[in-house]
Amino acid sequence: MANISAAMVKELRERTGLGMMECKKALVEAEGDIEKAIDDLRKSSGMKAAKKAGRVAADGVVALKVADDNSYGVIIEVNSETDFVARDGSFLAFVGTVLDKAFATKATDVAELMAGDLEAAREALVQKIGENITVRRVQLVEGAVVDGYVHSNNRIATLVVLAGGESEVARDIAMHVAAVNPRVCKPEEMPQDELDREKEIIMAQPDMEGKPQEIKEKMAGGRLKKFLSENSLVEQAFVKNPEQTIAQLVKAAGTDVLSFIRVEVGEGIEVEKTDFAAEVAAQLKG
Repeated sequence: MANISAAMVKELRERTGLGMMECKKALVEAEGDIEKAIDDLRKSSGMKAAKKAGRVAADGVVALKVADDNSYGVIIEVNSETDFVARDGSFLAFVGTVLDKAFATKATDVAELMAGDLEAAREALVQKIGENITVRRVQLVEGAVVDGYVHSNNRIATLVVLAGGESEVARDIAMHVAAVNPRVCKPEEMPQDELDREKEIIMAQPDMEGKPQEIKEKMAGGRLKKFLSENSLVEQAFVKNPEQTIAQLVKAAGTDVLSFIRVEVGEGIEVEKTDFAAEVAAQLKG
């Protein structure tokens, strides 16, 4: 049997809103695979999509710079161990230096970008502050019209590419992307394996039981369409004007949205949490 830690149960609870023991049971049955446990819970209970993984305790900031002619933009992520250091003036000055070089060189390989003086500056800052500091990634976007948005806490940065038009429209859409976090730009860009997975979950939900196959297919088709509209940028309601979709916004502006990127501090980094384990370990035994 897989070793089910309290941290795993906590993550599943946070992502599903279900009870501790129900989450533990699901993890045991899924042999510790959190994503499989979520799928199984959705199949058995009809639960809507779970929250994305929240075990991203890494700190730091993102920073963004866009060319004056809006032909390209750069986002960098620089990590620290604590949010205290992420607000430190020396740390932020280092982030600015890294961003300036990334913007000037358009280098997206971190090792290439940091070689030489920047790496020496990073090492000196680590010695001064006493925390590990890393430049994690650099993202470059080029296109006809590029603009971006950085959330006020410097933890989320976005860039949007339009086929033409005004940069203000791209900036507004970048703000929307930061707030709503769409998975793809357009419905046809959703990976087939994700659609297949979603359909499998839909077909296994309780209200499908006993229905003729053609009815189940029709119901699944409607739910997949809703899934795509909720997760595709162009079909989402614009945050600044919910009566208008992003597709309608760009059409009114005489352009089209081609792509976007969204970078959030620490996403994808898993850091084991032990405090919660100490609090609930006794309840999970047996």
